[in-house]
Amino acid sequence: MQYKRILLKLSGEALMGEQQYGIDANRLIEYAEDIKAVVETGVELAIVIGGGNIFRGLKGASEGMDRVQGDHMGMLATVINSLALQSALENVGVETRVQSAIKINEVSEPFIRRRAMRHLEKGRVVIFGGGTGNPYFTTDSAAVLRAIEIKADVILKGTRVDGIYTADPEKDKSATKFETLSFQDVLTKGLKVMDTTAFTLSQENELPIVVFDMNTRGNLMKLISGENIGTVVNN
Repeated sequence: MQYKRILLKLSGEALMGEQQYGIDANRLIEYAEDIKAVVETGVELAIVIGGGNIFRGLKGASEGMDRVQGDHMGMLATVINSLALQSALENVGVETRVQSAIKINEVSEPFIRRRAMRHLEKGRVVIFGGGTGNPYFTTDSAAVLRAIEIKADVILKGTRVDGIYTADPEKDKSATKFETLSFQDVLTKGLKVMDTTAFTLSQENELPIVVFDMNTRGNLMKLISGENIGTVVNN
């Protein structure tokens, strides 16, 4: 396999499926089955998931809510998504642990780096909920931070599109896809991969990012098997 330990970043919006909000049970099942196939190859897999399908702190702030309060609500939304994904994974026979950056001991473990790494070594999937535990930081930042902490080989950012394009391919039909990019290329071209804080942290720690379409069944497996899926960003 191309990678030994990976951090999979999923957006909360992806869990909506065809719905306007909330969690689509069918999408959860699809993700769980794709993740199971990867774990069965011996690859160690950790996941960070967003909460935008339930609540987005930045949107709350734009509507007059206190930003810190809104971000805390967003963190709780990521824990809800983490628990939903854990349930789906366990339903297909994948042993899974949720670790939260904010303490909710009745429903998840606290984030403890060494314990997380031990779970991974034992073949368990670890889902990191609660973002970084701090307001003003996105789940992109949480994904990069956790990936560095657990010594992941790569961040796989699962999206609705099959890579990074010159423009939004859903709006601009003439947009062309990049196969590979350097971190500097992304900055120079002004491409949107992750928020600036997360992207800079990834660049400084020489942690490659692969942006790919998670909603096409089997893509995750193809990617870790070395097929040319998505766009690779590295130094």
